Amino acid sequence: MAALLRGSRCLVGKCHNHVNAVQVSIRSMASKTQVGFIGLGNMGNPMAKNLIKHGYPVMASDVFPESCKELQELGAQILDSPADVADKADRIITMLPSSPNVIDVYTGPNGILKKVKKGSLLIDSSTIDPSVSKEMAVAAEKLGAVFMDAPVSGGVGAANSGKLTFMVGGPKEEFNAAKELLSCMGANVVYCGQVGTGQAAKICNNMLLAIGMIGTAETMNLGIRLGLDPKLLAKILNMSSGRCWSSDTYNPVPGVMEGVPSANNYQGGFGTTLMAKDLGLAQNTATNTKTPVPLGSLAHQIYRMMCARGYASKDFSSVFQFLREEEGQ
Repeated sequence: MAALLRGSRCLVGKCHNHVNAVQVSIRSMASKTQVGFIGLGNMGNPMAKNLIKHGYPVMASDVFPESCKELQELGAQILDSPADVADKADRIITMLPSSPNVIDVYTGPNGILKKVKKGSLLIDSSTIDPSVSKEMAVAAEKLGAVFMDAPVSGGVGAANSGKLTFMVGGPKEEFNAAKELLSCMGANVVYCGQVGTGQAAKICNNMLLAIGMIGTAETMNLGIRLGLDPKLLAKILNMSSGRCWSSDTYNPVPGVMEGVPSANNYQGGFGTTLMAKDLGLAQNTATNTKTPVPLGSLAHQIYRMMCARGYASKDFSSVFQFLREEEGQ
């Protein structure tokens, strides 16, 4: 079945309508063939686990071997490199920290494209520059493979529970094949348009998330200084017009909520350095499109300062702690 899947494009040549029909039907038939997964960090690890829970044999790889142990115990086959994964799997998902990582994993000496099979479906859930997604798509297409960008929103909690939101960019005729896999890891899988549009949606979302988190942290800090109990203030905000995800689901103040990074010394979650990276992507795209983003730019500066002050590895909600330290408390 995998061989049939790999050969779907070369068997039917350039007749796109026929190609599309064959690809969709073959991928549906091959629904439980192995899936490659590269990048087993805070997000990738639980995502790959959910694929296993849904019955998919997973073949995984990560630059840090210790990241693979837990998945291996669940039955995943661990391989040495992305190229080795591409040699064995026709459908591969990548979840990597940044644009340079994606470029290396796809086009490097041991990259996916060194051994990719014709007809392979490559889905990148990293958050990177949309232009890099487009470059990877062109490189994959030359080898007869399809590349789609599918960045996620929801954080580690949603990754664990399989309730992520995927924003997907790529050929529309391939969306259902991608959705079949992504639905095992997410509650929402949204088609955004051609390659790069998934990244565009994610960058916009994370810019708003950063601005909202800073606003929530400032608000909570002000209320505390005015003598309000933080739990009471959060309750009031969450039944009022100031309510947002950062206040009702991911509150940055220690002791207000359980099961969030602020309750665990800001460990786990979405790192400050990654938020700074995403805001940098937003800044670059805003500059290129001549789009004014004054609050986005300020948020970028704040998270860059946090990285320089020892918060790089802490969750981005630690901006609350940063603000408290800034005022000398």
